[in-house]
Amino acid sequence: MYAMVEIKGKQYKAEEGAVLKVDRIDGENGDSIDFDSVLLLKKDDSVKIGTPYVKGAMVKTTLEESKKGKKVVIIKFRKRKGYRRKQGHRETYSYLKVQEITGA
Repeated sequence: MYAMVEIKGKQYKAEEGAVLKVDRIDGENGDSIDFDSVLLLKKDDSVKIGTPYVKGAMVKTTLEESKKGKKVVIIKFRKRKGYRRKQGHRETYSYLKVQEITGA
């Protein structure tokens, strides 16, 4: 059984026991977070597709941790003008462990 769930405007495939790497969510480690924005629910051979969400379906997760990802380096360069710019950025991610997927 798996579900396609929308979290902060992005879509993720959630299976029981899986860990999802999503954009940062406020909360403490061990907090329980429920998502009812389930777009698709597949159970055995039956598939339910929402319009836009499946009614009665929910994905229950717990917040494992929040940490920064790899550094992304942006370099801008133009020839002959001495123009060089270097900028770095690290995005913060949260890791959610899927506990249970319930559906109608």
